[in-house]
Amino acid sequence: MFTSLNIIIVYICNMIERLKLILDYYDLTSSNFAEKIDVPRSSISHLLSGRNKPSLDFILKVDKTFEEVSLEWLLYGKGTFPKSSNKETSSPSLFTELPDNTSKTEEIKSKLTTNEHKVPVNELKRLIKVILLYSDGTFDEFEK
Repeated sequence: MFTSLNIIIVYICNMIERLKLILDYYDLTSSNFAEKIDVPRSSISHLLSGRNKPSLDFILKVDKTFEEVSLEWLLYGKGTFPKSSNKETSSPSLFTELPDNTSKTEEIKSKLTTNEHKVPVNELKRLIKVILLYSDGTFDEFEK
């Protein structure tokens, strides 16, 4: 049971790292980012510090605001960032021009392949207790 919860914690940390990559890519401060997606600045601060987890509403606002962000990449780390501007599923042609932000894309790819943005396992918060609350007012507690 605790191993699956640890996986969820690592998943959230990785999503936060992907949010930091979005900020870097667009050269945004956390305040500018909050304004763009119409959330309070404190929300971004709490997310980036790991205090809060991103809500579905937050994730959908990021997806809607930034066309280059793939929802699948943001949620699961699958796919590419930034999204390919070519909507076709065919492989890219050798004769097409590179986008203007090629250097920024390469910088982000290098960050994704290095350990610079990975959270060491020993720095993660440790789970000590899980409390399940039921609709009838009862609860169960599980301690490690």
